[in-house]
Amino acid sequence: MRQRLLGLIAIAVLSIILPGCDNANNNANGNLNANANRNANLAASPTPTPAVANTNSNRAPTREEYERNKEQYQREAKGSGRTIGSGVNDGWLWVKTRFDLAAADDLRDSTINVDVDNAVVTLSGTVASAAQRTRAEQVAKAVEGVKSVRNQLKVSASGNTNGNANANANANHNANANRAAGTNRNANRNANR
Repeated sequence: MRQRLLGLIAIAVLSIILPGCDNANNNANGNLNANANRNANLAASPTPTPAVANTNSNRAPTREEYERNKEQYQREAKGSGRTIGSGVNDGWLWVKTRFDLAAADDLRDSTINVDVDNAVVTLSGTVASAAQRTRAEQVAKAVEGVKSVRNQLKVSASGNTNGNANANANANHNANANRAAGTNRNANRNANR
């Protein structure tokens, strides 16, 4: 009788424990499924793309990237005082030509501005040598869709007239200040005589 009683107690304990274990498994499975669903939802939800999709400056933007960001490129051109004409491909040619010029190793120290009107590219600014002037024109002509290139680049010994203009302005200012100081010294000398 004692064994029967122990057997009944063991069955009662097992009947209480086993459903609890099953719930733990169901909860674990439920949590696993909930996490899987959450991860799937996160992966499926679109992430916002940056304004300029081309974050790798070592590669040219694709035509598709240009089309997505066309208005931004037009604002950039207008903000920098550049002209993009109304031709169908003028904006794309402006972006592509600028990138290709910037990517050319032998033109890195140059200040080259690009304007495009009806697939005619106009280059302006400064380069260090006649060879760079010719190279810039070759790069622009190689861009697919460019009809012709108007090369208005100026050759400057330093390649960057902005720095020279500042240096010249400072030199002129200093020379004028020295002249004025000399004139004042002469006036003081004459007054003291």
